[in-house]
Amino acid sequence: MAITKSAKKAFRQSERRKKHNTLNKNKIKNLEKRIEKLLIEKKIDEAKKLLPEVYKALDKAAKRKVIKKNKASRRKSRIAKSLKRA
Repeated sequence: MAITKSAKKAFRQSERRKKHNTLNKNKIKNLEKRIEKLLIEKKIDEAKKLLPEVYKALDKAAKRKVIKKNKASRRKSRIAKSLKRA
């Protein structure tokens, strides 16, 4: 456990950041799963309506350094590709 005052503060900050990061990552995962489910059910119009929301979540996560920029663009590309295929 942290001993110094600054180490305690750093620990609190890292815990707070960890919580935000996991929330962001879970949001992205859930949105991607929803799109996959819609594509399996052949509800392409609903999936297309959900696409901007996924893009927004990925861009925000990349901006906040939760995920890397290239990972966000790769995921966006793969989602768009799967929508196009469906």
